[in-house]
Amino acid sequence: MAARAYWQGQIRLALVSIPVEIYTATKSGAQIAFHQIHEPSGKRIKYEKTAPGIGAVEPEEIVKGFEVEKGQYVLLDQDEIDAVKLESKKTLELTQFVDAHEIDVLYYEKPYFVVPADDLAEEAFIVLREALRRSKKIGLGQLAMRGREYVVSLKPCGRGMVLETLRYADEVNKAQGYFRDIPDSEPDPELLDLASTLIEKKAGKFDPAQFHDRYVDALRDLIERKKKAKGQKIIEEADSGPDKRGSNVVDLMAALKKSLEKGGAAPPAKKAPAKAPAKKAPVKKRA
Repeated sequence: MAARAYWQGQIRLALVSIPVEIYTATKSGAQIAFHQIHEPSGKRIKYEKTAPGIGAVEPEEIVKGFEVEKGQYVLLDQDEIDAVKLESKKTLELTQFVDAHEIDVLYYEKPYFVVPADDLAEEAFIVLREALRRSKKIGLGQLAMRGREYVVSLKPCGRGMVLETLRYADEVNKAQGYFRDIPDSEPDPELLDLASTLIEKKAGKFDPAQFHDRYVDALRDLIERKKKAKGQKIIEEADSGPDKRGSNVVDLMAALKKSLEKGGAAPPAKKAPAKAPAKKAPVKKRA
């Protein structure tokens, strides 16, 4: 495998240890990188590390320090930090198994591919992969990588497995603070039917290749136009059209119906109201 392993160690399940390698599963997309430029001279801005009263310092003179009091630091060399003993630096012990739906999407952070380290590890690796697949469970454990210990999940993925780092509980904001002011009310049934029909009309299988960064494309186009304009300022006029956002139920109803008609789908038929039972003629009492 050409790529360099991000982490090497073993997955441990009770007394079974499986040597594995972990590789990053994602990569940075196409981006437009800008530099800071001194406009009068056209020179690129440079940054250098300095110490107050001393000036510029050499990289080899820099160490890490933890502030214990104002202006007082405990200094640590990198080899001292690397020597900190933590079992999860080399071993991912699976300590719990949960259903996938039990982990809120907010906790997932970054995915990694997991593969067996050698031919001898393949059998145990495949057994663990298929056991997870059959049980429909996700394995949980803790793993130390690049100066930090993560909670991680492990699940099958094709012939291999995917490990995902998870955020700790104190790293996730509570949703109640943001959703508190949203009314807890039932929507209008007709509006709900219209919105559901619109969703069904646009439903399909996820294909990531259908999406790309249009902002990057727009920036590339701006750069090309700027080159041709020879420094002349280029600012696109903002769209000053009317605000199309609905402000009440009538506007929302019209917008949903128009959205369906635009796509050639007929709005859902209104349900006929139930007929009231016919009134019986009053029975005449006999004299």
